[in-house]
Amino acid sequence: MADLTLRQIRKAYGNLNILHGIDLDIKSGEFIVFVGPSGCGKSTLLRTIAGLEEITSGTLQIAGETVNDVPPSKRGIAMVFQSYALYPHMTVYDNMAFSMKIARESKAEIDKRVRQAAEILQLTKFLDRLPKAMSGGQRQRVAIGRAIVRNPKVFLFDEPLSNLDAALRVATRIEIAKLKESMPNTTMIYVTHDQVEAMTLADRIVVLKEGVIEQVGTPMELYRHPGNLFVAQFIGSPAMNIVPATIDRPGRETVITHVGGRKVSLPVTTPAEAAGATISFGVRPEDLRVATGADFLFEGPVDYVEQLGEVQLVYVGIGRADEPLVAKLPGNAEVKRGTVLRLTADAGDLHIFDAEGHSFARERLAAQAA
Repeated sequence: MADLTLRQIRKAYGNLNILHGIDLDIKSGEFIVFVGPSGCGKSTLLRTIAGLEEITSGTLQIAGETVNDVPPSKRGIAMVFQSYALYPHMTVYDNMAFSMKIARESKAEIDKRVRQAAEILQLTKFLDRLPKAMSGGQRQRVAIGRAIVRNPKVFLFDEPLSNLDAALRVATRIEIAKLKESMPNTTMIYVTHDQVEAMTLADRIVVLKEGVIEQVGTPMELYRHPGNLFVAQFIGSPAMNIVPATIDRPGRETVITHVGGRKVSLPVTTPAEAAGATISFGVRPEDLRVATGADFLFEGPVDYVEQLGEVQLVYVGIGRADEPLVAKLPGNAEVKRGTVLRLTADAGDLHIFDAEGHSFARERLAAQAA
């Protein structure tokens, strides 16, 4: 059992600041995923937890013990890297057993742990093989098994699937999810740039940008209630549509006018002084649907259609010079380029953000358009 507590963690290389005062509490047994764009500091944060990077300032505790000056081998952690880094001349068994042999564990204990890990990862029949005789996904499972045998307090994964092709990535992701189920008391921290991995694996997601935590929450909290524009557009694919708008009437039921000229009433509370304020109005492509009546949110010609089979991405011109609106519609819907389309969405799925990009709190009410 291992809680992690990070307080004002900062990391700098000379005058270059990478992490800017990270505060985070991770409960024992949680599966936490760090996500963010390249250069946001997610891998650096993971490496500071591992002890592979020295903390410039702040405090890191694992299981109640401050470990800032504790070497990596004494922190009770095991790390799985992007590269498998297996010994090519050793069998799967010997690769998994290597760290325990170095630690002078008994042969009986080594054999017990290696075979337990192999069973968890479905590697038992491959124990006598060399890495070159295995697929990329199998090799990554060996790397994970090498970590499991150490019986760590905390597992750290640094983009472990990025070297795999799409099919292997899905299969190995499922294996990691099963691994977590089989080890419910083990804390796991996982770094990825792939939001599908984050959404499917995480108990909670930590979204980082430029060395700062933007938001922490469950996958659906971040998806349904993003705290700011960055999170709103980072979580979800395709990204949330964002259009400029103006608050016409603030209050418990806010009325706005967006770039398409339509007035929209939505269950968002805004202060009286927000009247006339320029804001951002957001709706996810998958929350849009073709309007069947006189009430609709957007209207415009179809610029382009990407047919993906089950769904299609429809790009609709709504009078913005920069980019069209994107709607994710059923694949069997008849949509042709040049057709004028009217789109709507439930009011409970609409978002507005202030001039600084912060989200106004939403309530769940029935759809209503003014």
